[in-house]
Amino acid sequence: MKKLLYLPAIFLTIIATACNMDGDNVWEDYRDWRETNEQWILDQASRTNDDGTPYYTKLVPTWDKDSYILIHYFNDRNETKDNLTPLFTSTIDVKYIGRLYNDEPFDSSYAYTQWGDSILRTTQANLIEGWAIALSDMHVGDSCEILVPYQQAYGSSESGIIKPYSALKFNLKLVDIPYYETKNPE
Repeated sequence: MKKLLYLPAIFLTIIATACNMDGDNVWEDYRDWRETNEQWILDQASRTNDDGTPYYTKLVPTWDKDSYILIHYFNDRNETKDNLTPLFTSTIDVKYIGRLYNDEPFDSSYAYTQWGDSILRTTQANLIEGWAIALSDMHVGDSCEILVPYQQAYGSSESGIIKPYSALKFNLKLVDIPYYETKNPE
């Protein structure tokens, strides 16, 4: 009977060891990719416009001073400054194209039709942290490009063609905040 009690402990030890080995290998296996992505973000942070002003603004969220994204707005923000800004719990309608640092596309809303032409309807709670940071600064009608360090994207995890430690680039437009201040009828 005592031997049976040890079997679950041995099994859990084997599983834990295997998981730790995989986690350790990911860091080393993706070293070149990780370093390339980190350097790309640093290079983009120092990018300037023709007049010498920074191309991207570094956004640091109030909820995590160690996190950030880089953002560049394409529209005149004075024209959208009085428009709604989403709450973290808001349902949002967005259009987007996602690319890796090397411009390889991995996702887009442009094939979506359920909520309108090219619109993804979701909540911020279902998104990567980088999007939550961007959306907290956006108003309905804003269009921007955001660069998301891997720590605010998928971290050491894979997602489709997105490798671990991938910095991501999105062109993003906040189209609408349906049901703002009302209950979602869905």
